[in-house]
Amino acid sequence: MSSRMLPVPDGLDGMRVDVGLAKLLGLSRTVVAELAASGDVLISGRAASKSDRLTAGDLLEVTLPEPDAPVEVTAEPVEGLRILHDDDDIVVVDKPVGVAVHPSPGWTGPTVVGGLAAAGLRISTSGAAERQGVVHRLDAGTTGVMVVAKSEYAYSVLKRAFKERTVSKGYHALVQGHPDPTRGTIDAPIDRHPRHDYKFAVVSGGKPSVTHYEVAEAFRAASLVEVQLETGRTHQIRVHFSAMRHPCVGDLTYGADPVLARRLGLTRQWLHARTLGFAHPADGRWVEFTSEYPPDLAAALETLRAES
Repeated sequence: MSSRMLPVPDGLDGMRVDVGLAKLLGLSRTVVAELAASGDVLISGRAASKSDRLTAGDLLEVTLPEPDAPVEVTAEPVEGLRILHDDDDIVVVDKPVGVAVHPSPGWTGPTVVGGLAAAGLRISTSGAAERQGVVHRLDAGTTGVMVVAKSEYAYSVLKRAFKERTVSKGYHALVQGHPDPTRGTIDAPIDRHPRHDYKFAVVSGGKPSVTHYEVAEAFRAASLVEVQLETGRTHQIRVHFSAMRHPCVGDLTYGADPVLARRLGLTRQWLHARTLGFAHPADGRWVEFTSEYPPDLAAALETLRAES
């Protein structure tokens, strides 16, 4: 265990303890709430609850748990993981559903990093041990195209490209109902959900988040939309369309209709990373890769087309 003592910064004045300390220490609100419940958060010498308010200048003392041990990467073949492109600097893969990008505490399923290791591919050693070579991520329940850096130079170039938003990230999403207008931009900040730590929401003061979309095909119950991400927040597409009251079909976490999901045979959100384009780290030439719909998404789409 380690202890940190510091005055409450002006920027956290008036915030709840769980919200303010999550921002200050980079922890989840759930972890902060657990620390407070255990008496490990003191404000001016007094034990604080998660719902107490912070006051600028008060002395804050937090006893932190020891950090988790690094998560090991296990080389394990991943069924359905396809390599779309491979050269000295990058490997581009088509990620199947139910596969995380890299190991993390609590995840026991397959990973892209482990699948590449099992295939004998060398990837960059930059980044945390369990995330080496990873320059962007897809949710375990989201399929599609992603790139992993193999060389150290490619890692630095691609990380910068994603940060500077020079990468073209094209998604297809099947959303409930019919967005109006049929073409537009969703510009709404995203952060942790104020009540449910496992998901995100559009909240005042969140991180800037911009999604461009255009309806490609309309059905009676849903619309197929083409999406271009300007930013890359966690769950961004799912959160933005849910906020518009057009959640991704099958996305029960963000308010989708379970009856429609069952009728279409979906057990996850209909969301697919369709295209990925970027300047190749080796010579700067523009390259673009495309992923076809996996069977579950294709079948749901054909059902809707037949009904319409």
